[in-house]
Amino acid sequence: MLTVDSPTRADALLQAEEQHVAHNYHPLDVVVRSGTGAVLTDVSGREYLDFLAAYSATNFGHGHPALLAAAREQLERVTLTSRAFHHDQLAPFAESLAALVGKEMVLPMNTGAEAVESAVKVARKWGYEVKGVPDGRAEIIVAGGNFHGRTTTIVSFSDDPDARDHFGPYTPGFLTVPYGDLAALEAAVTEHTVAVLLEPIQGEAGVRIPPPGYLAGVRELTTRHRVLFVADEIQSGLGRTGRTLACEHEGVVPDVYLLGKALGGGIVPVSAVVADSDVLGVLQPGQHGSTFGGNPMACAVGRAVVGLLETGEYQDRATRLGVRLRDRLEGMLGRGVVGVRVRGLWAGVDIDPALGSGRDVCEALARRFVLAKDTHGSTIRLAPPLVVAEDQLDAGLDALDAVLADLS
Repeated sequence: MLTVDSPTRADALLQAEEQHVAHNYHPLDVVVRSGTGAVLTDVSGREYLDFLAAYSATNFGHGHPALLAAAREQLERVTLTSRAFHHDQLAPFAESLAALVGKEMVLPMNTGAEAVESAVKVARKWGYEVKGVPDGRAEIIVAGGNFHGRTTTIVSFSDDPDARDHFGPYTPGFLTVPYGDLAALEAAVTEHTVAVLLEPIQGEAGVRIPPPGYLAGVRELTTRHRVLFVADEIQSGLGRTGRTLACEHEGVVPDVYLLGKALGGGIVPVSAVVADSDVLGVLQPGQHGSTFGGNPMACAVGRAVVGLLETGEYQDRATRLGVRLRDRLEGMLGRGVVGVRVRGLWAGVDIDPALGSGRDVCEALARRFVLAKDTHGSTIRLAPPLVVAEDQLDAGLDALDAVLADLS
């Protein structure tokens, strides 16, 4: 086995991965060894600017000292008890997270998909026990172009063929309407509707920002029909858009927040369903659980993440640098870029299909030592860590400009 860092070692690792790891991803051919801030270093010592931030999971950069300190301290104490017992990190974590987003209760889980699955169960139970929907008849309305995860239930209401095809039979009880279309949403509500589940910004769809007033309209509609508004803020939340939560851009407070990714600081998987007691209070012992959900290590890191967000520093950085990101990207319109959507430090960039696919652009960016991720067709997503320096942001955008010039 190779033990020295070298291009040969990278090739050997890629070959071993191809042979022994299920092919459920198609990563770029970069083998990362370490990371600091907004920079990743490969096994050959080459440095790359990280413009993906693990789909917002590393919003605070790689190896943030406050998050590492919290993890190290907890590692020396206890990491897992299961929820069969109490531990001293759970209550402070739940209390601080609930206060951060203005809710009363927290259901801690691990992954984003688990948070969504948990919310589906909670919404259905709330519908039966609080709203009075006949058992087994609950309906949840979702939006076209959604991405909430890849579990069996979640892909049942996905319209992405890669995520959905050949994984049936599918779970019933979901109705899809076009994203951003309030009239279609209103028409879809019935007496059996228990929830509307939406991303305030659709990340996987290419950072699709809804029309102004849409989220406020959803809030009004769901309140009027006594339906839960569930906001999936797993990618958009926790500072990414320049606010703690993307819903804040429209002054909207949903009934339920789904949080994840950045909540674990890029160290451990942490997710949460956050709502008031009249919603989460429907759960009783034995009705839902997770061995690792709310474990001491996760709660310690999650508390440190909340502490970073309480200062407002990272939200302010995302707002300030987001203006620079938008200005630079809009300057590329007509020069290989045909569409731009930016909210905070999060951008969807539509490349002229005549120049190549999103994958082509991301591969070319990697050759210029910038790591980004394509999504559907010729769209790429840019989401550098919120700690990115101004000159690093400029360097990454300079690389994109150069790639476009090369492809033109």
